Amino acid sequence: MSGREFVALMALLQALQALAIDAMLPALGAMARDFGVYGSNERQLVIGVFLISSGLGSLFPGALADRFGRRPVLFICVGGYVVFSLAAALAPSFDALLAMRACAGVLSSGMVVLSATIIRDRFSGDKMARTQSLVSVVFMIVPMAAPSLGQAVLLTLGNWRWVFGIMAGLGAIVFTWAWLRLPETLHPEFRQPINVKAIAGNMRIALTTRAAVGYVFGMAFIQAALFGYINSSQQLVAEHFGAGELFPLVFGGMAVAMALTNLANSRIVMRFGARRVSHTALLFYVLTAAAQLIFASGPNETAWQFIPLMTLNLCLMGFISANFGSIALQPFARIAGAAASLQVFLRMVIGASLGALIGQAYDGSARPLAAALLAAGIGCLLLVFYSEHGKLFRRLHGQVQQV
Repeated sequence: MSGREFVALMALLQALQALAIDAMLPALGAMARDFGVYGSNERQLVIGVFLISSGLGSLFPGALADRFGRRPVLFICVGGYVVFSLAAALAPSFDALLAMRACAGVLSSGMVVLSATIIRDRFSGDKMARTQSLVSVVFMIVPMAAPSLGQAVLLTLGNWRWVFGIMAGLGAIVFTWAWLRLPETLHPEFRQPINVKAIAGNMRIALTTRAAVGYVFGMAFIQAALFGYINSSQQLVAEHFGAGELFPLVFGGMAVAMALTNLANSRIVMRFGARRVSHTALLFYVLTAAAQLIFASGPNETAWQFIPLMTLNLCLMGFISANFGSIALQPFARIAGAAASLQVFLRMVIGASLGALIGQAYDGSARPLAAALLAAGIGCLLLVFYSEHGKLFRRLHGQVQQV
């Protein structure tokens, strides 16, 4: 498999999860009307339940992949994603829809965990950060297109259920591609025993390694703010700021900016290092979030004030996420699967749970979101200080101790 094909496949494995989130956004109003929950924040559960379930499910695939290999676990996860997407399309009630979304979320978590693990199998250090950035460039095509896809389904087919059918079809294509082209990347000498004591020991190491733990929890806070925005974006942008049917274009434009950010990161990270780039982005993120809170606290914030600042903060999140993920996984070579599982679990569960609370705090203005963005940035900065022993902007020229 060539480098470009590898990047494309890893990106699509991660993008299937993003598709299951972003393609839903324009259809939330139609779902709410069909199931009689229109006019409340309850519609956000279609997103929130999926995210929380993804976090809970991510605790297991990595440890299983450390024992049985990457391919078998990956195919179970992608196949389950296809099955439960089809089941969601046939859901007879809102509760049944949420149940299918929960199951799909659990299975989709393995695609994110396994793609990160496979990247770690092949790369380390700044090369891993560069590869993840390139993956993110391709991956961001889905958030660009997904809301427009959902909107197109509503306009042409007239039924939101077709969105789930398209998700299942794309999942089947990725399954076939991986089956035919993706080799096993687990080194035989790194194969881990499948017993509770060994798995718990590996996860304890991953959880107590100071060089990684601050980045894991810090990224969880940043993801909480991102998920809070995603949960409330349809109400905030389409309804409060009056974007209406232009909402998919606004959302997609923000995704374009994030994709360009990841492309820029892939070009500069090898020169400046993942730490310098991400630490600088984090400081600017805090400043931008503070500006957002100032505007949101005013009496008449406009879309022309909110959208540029939110886009800038999303771009800064792009610099932070690709590099933080690589830094956090760098110390773990022999237990990459278990470490990736634990890290994704913590990021997703904390991020999705807090993100759901942020979304539910929506009060018809951008104030709750802006306050959450600032709190997340400050909390993340303190955690990075912990992992870095109080020093920012270091570039590690030697190898981090591997476990």
